[in-house]
Amino acid sequence: MGLRRKLLAVASALLAGLAGTVVATPARAVGPALLPVTVTNTTGRADPVYLYVIGTQLATGRNGYVTSGGTFVPWTGGQIPPSPAPDASIPGPGTGGSTTVQVPRGFSGRVYFALGQKLKFFLTPDGLVQPAPWAAGDANRDILFDWSEFTYNDAGLWLNSSQVDMFAVPHAVTVTGANGVTKRTGDPVANGRTAVIDGIRAQPGWANTLYTRSDGTVLRVLAPGKAAGAGLLSPTYLDSYIAAAWNAYTTKTLTVLPFADQPSIRYYGRTSGSTMTFTNGSGQVVASFNRPSSASVWGCDGDLPAPNDQVVGPISRTLCAALNRGTLGTIDTQPSTNAADFYRNNPTNQYARLIHANMADGKAYAFAFDDVGGFESLVYDGDPRAAGLILSPFTGGGSPSTGVAVVSNWNNKCIDVPSANFVDRAQLQMWPCNGTNAQKWTFTGTALQSQNNKCMDVDAGSTANGAVVQLYTCNGTGAQQFTLNAAGDLVNLQANKCVDIKDWNGSDGAKLQIWDCAGTANQKWHKG
Repeated sequence: MGLRRKLLAVASALLAGLAGTVVATPARAVGPALLPVTVTNTTGRADPVYLYVIGTQLATGRNGYVTSGGTFVPWTGGQIPPSPAPDASIPGPGTGGSTTVQVPRGFSGRVYFALGQKLKFFLTPDGLVQPAPWAAGDANRDILFDWSEFTYNDAGLWLNSSQVDMFAVPHAVTVTGANGVTKRTGDPVANGRTAVIDGIRAQPGWANTLYTRSDGTVLRVLAPGKAAGAGLLSPTYLDSYIAAAWNAYTTKTLTVLPFADQPSIRYYGRTSGSTMTFTNGSGQVVASFNRPSSASVWGCDGDLPAPNDQVVGPISRTLCAALNRGTLGTIDTQPSTNAADFYRNNPTNQYARLIHANMADGKAYAFAFDDVGGFESLVYDGDPRAAGLILSPFTGGGSPSTGVAVVSNWNNKCIDVPSANFVDRAQLQMWPCNGTNAQKWTFTGTALQSQNNKCMDVDAGSTANGAVVQLYTCNGTGAQQFTLNAAGDLVNLQANKCVDIKDWNGSDGAKLQIWDCAGTANQKWHKG
């Protein structure tokens, strides 16, 4: 069934769910009673860092926090209105440094990290009220913070970065097994944080999902469900696509294979009215779903309930992933696992699209069931000996690349300014790589800058197929916002289309255009 983001039990509607990842995997070995988890700070920011290990003791079901030495302390007290929780902070590392905390086996929860000031937690008689910065009155709204989610038990460690609620401080997660092998995911591409923020800002209707502090720091991008709930994104944003995808199965059949390791288990869906009904191979009805709202798709809940069973839940999570990725209605066997097919519908989940596009390995947890098909930013080891979180450079990863060539994977030629004539509207071309300034590009945020303050640009800011890719004075508009993702696509963020060698022309001087991303060789690039 794979891994899912599971809310731990809480009794008050005020409480934010503690997220973990739990599966019934047989234990290969039992890790140490206390697992060292090292937090490394490569943000480049001078802010003090505060760490918190908060969650649930699995054997007792008690909620509480863990000290730096691995001692579990249950929450006690609490009142209405909520009272401040005890200070559970652990001093974290300054930039360039690291701090190791011990996590006890049999614990599931979150590792929070806050930059600049401590987080504010509160208690009710029922438990902990966690930060919810999408709410206008939340006490932590003006704090730069983020978290990872984990479960550590006798079956091993599951640790994942999470963008299900918001995107704030990109960070990698690692686990090292008893065999000495380290697994790592969650690293953004160079300037990935900036690219996500600029990409969201460029999308019509999405700019309000960014939250900027008074000092100019963009603290976070809210996930669409949180943003819509706060009135910052249209609550019906995805409705037109959902209706089209749902109605597609009035005339054809949707096949769901929810278990990759059990291809013989199949369910068949057809839509009648607003209801999609699923049958098994014997024709027996096993599940039905009302056409979901945008909110249900963003949250993978509501009209898409996903109980922890072996039929309804797996079907629901598959539907939710397909609707978030925009493949339902056009790909009739789900889940689809070809990332080139994702986020091509209009409207689409721009939040998930941009986050995945700016991760070095393409993996993220941008919605609750982003693990369908294995696209989640998660590490697992059944016999762990150490784990880590690496807070990425605040620009999003690495130093900006300077003076590099952008090379076609297809013919090994470079994107070139004709005759090194750096004038407005010089149409970019392909040319044998020669190391001249005409072929040197600086990746600065989401701009590809050439010489004389000129940038790669889409003529007139067009979003149409065939629009010319040219040189133009850098101006920060959507026409000049590009990202080179882990898949090798050079994407104009405003159009959500790829830089394409026109007409598959392999000759010197072939022109460039933007076109629907198709995953073809004439759209694949790398830095030289």
